[in-house]
Amino acid sequence: MLRDVCSAAADGGEVVKLRDHLLMVSLNVISRLVLGKKYATDNDDDERPGSTTTPEEFLWMIHELFVLMGALNIGDMIPWLAWLDLQGYVGRMKRLRKMFDRFLEHVLDEHDERRRREGDKFVALDMVDQLMQLADDPDLEVPIGRDGVKAFILDLIAAGTDTSAATVEWAMSELLRNPDVLAKATAELDRVVGRGRLVTEADITSLPYLDAVVKEVMRLHPVAPLLIPRLSREATTTVAGGYDIPAGTLVFVNAWAIGRDPAAWAAPAEFRPERFVGSGVDLIKGRDFGLLPFGSGRRMCPGVALGLRMVQLTLASLLHGFTWRLPDGVAPEELSMEEKFGLTMPRLVPLQAVAEPRLPVHLRMTGAAQSKEKCFCDLGLRPCYGEGSGHNGTMEEDGSKDVTISTCIMVRHASS
Repeated sequence: MLRDVCSAAADGGEVVKLRDHLLMVSLNVISRLVLGKKYATDNDDDERPGSTTTPEEFLWMIHELFVLMGALNIGDMIPWLAWLDLQGYVGRMKRLRKMFDRFLEHVLDEHDERRRREGDKFVALDMVDQLMQLADDPDLEVPIGRDGVKAFILDLIAAGTDTSAATVEWAMSELLRNPDVLAKATAELDRVVGRGRLVTEADITSLPYLDAVVKEVMRLHPVAPLLIPRLSREATTTVAGGYDIPAGTLVFVNAWAIGRDPAAWAAPAEFRPERFVGSGVDLIKGRDFGLLPFGSGRRMCPGVALGLRMVQLTLASLLHGFTWRLPDGVAPEELSMEEKFGLTMPRLVPLQAVAEPRLPVHLRMTGAAQSKEKCFCDLGLRPCYGEGSGHNGTMEEDGSKDVTISTCIMVRHASS
């Protein structure tokens, strides 16, 4: 990412459209974790042999997926008009479904071939491998089958790409509107990391102010403003407001409204990360009513650890690697913060900013190739607590490791 931003900035002074770079990072992390390869870039062509989809097509498919998931279809509101497909959404959905099905069938065929080739020596390396093993389990209580595997893959890709990219874009927007906060976050990085190396995942737990910035961004700009709907199993009366909710009612939680409620927050419209410094608010557990960007309970976002780490590390890398400012003629208070309607809530107008490199050339140009070993927070695969994980996990009372700093998947890639 640093290398790409450097190239876009032309060594300083040029305007960078951040969304493109952020989406690329999110897609590559998720696709490597889930599919075992990076599909959103052609910088590593050896990782994509025989792919049926070019990087440009893959990015377009992801973009089209989010557009259609958040679209307001007239046919859904007025069923007798659905057959006309007045807006063309149904036709676009059918076309996109065929494209994704072709792509995912190719992915599954590749994984099937490796399983046959390696035989008894086969070791699962990614989510697809794990899901396909589950699909072959005759004792599985709820069979998933091949179509189920494809559905899981699509859910994981959709849930982990635009959400992380949009959150980091909102974070950079708020920091550019609040230069004093930007200066504090950058100073913390210089103090903890310095300028002689790149920031790493192991540094994140030593950056409390950066953590507070991320929490404040998620309070003001939850990318899933209504979270995921829940269905009440039985009739109940809410503690807050005393509402009677019949059994079988679809319930939405307005996280956006909670984050801006004066009853829950002092000066809710102000971007003030200091409110979270030393607050003890834990996003992983989802037990703080005022801040639930990943939901709460048994069915909160299963990728919370990965998503949070991606946002923290991406934001830290941008702030550590570059000095940022708004384009000439744009004052901080003039920066538009208008939101775009949809399933998620990204900026209406993509953020553009000027990036000036602040690290030595050898770091920002070669950092991407420093290691072939990638570490991702746990999404339900095998945990690794061994050497090289970069984690110093603490034991919980039930004997489990603290997922926020120690549970990870070590995915080793053979050298080219």
